[in-house]
Amino acid sequence: MRPALDKVIPEAWQAAEEFAAAIRRAALLRGLSVQESEFVKLRASQLNACAFCVDLHSRSARRAGITQQKLDLLPAWRETGLFDERERAVLAVAEAATMLPTTDESDADLVGARSVLGDDAFVAAEWVAVTINAFNRISILSRHTVRPRDNEGRIIR
Repeated sequence: MRPALDKVIPEAWQAAEEFAAAIRRAALLRGLSVQESEFVKLRASQLNACAFCVDLHSRSARRAGITQQKLDLLPAWRETGLFDERERAVLAVAEAATMLPTTDESDADLVGARSVLGDDAFVAAEWVAVTINAFNRISILSRHTVRPRDNEGRIIR
């Protein structure tokens, strides 16, 4: 059993939480919606195979008003016309910031995303991606577990 990073050094975990809260506030001020932030967090968590964060941000995305259909199709977002231009832009940012180093294709996606979002929201989306990638690593290394839940999100005992 590995030691949980957040339990062994709780002050580092607290600092990470405060950092995430600062990024959340800054992103909203720069025009990135809560839904757009949740798309970034969920897609990056899927790519990193962080089960704990996928579970957490799937629930957060639903609370933010993202439809179940979009959540179900998120891994195939490029293959459907259900996602609007801004959603596609933030998803491109999430993928490029998660699957480093960037490639010619992801660089082109980022240029397109920046033209859709504008500099402020684009950089905000990158900061959200940086932050969730850090939390994915914390959760994976700490072996955070996913607890079973019912359809309303309540933990099943």
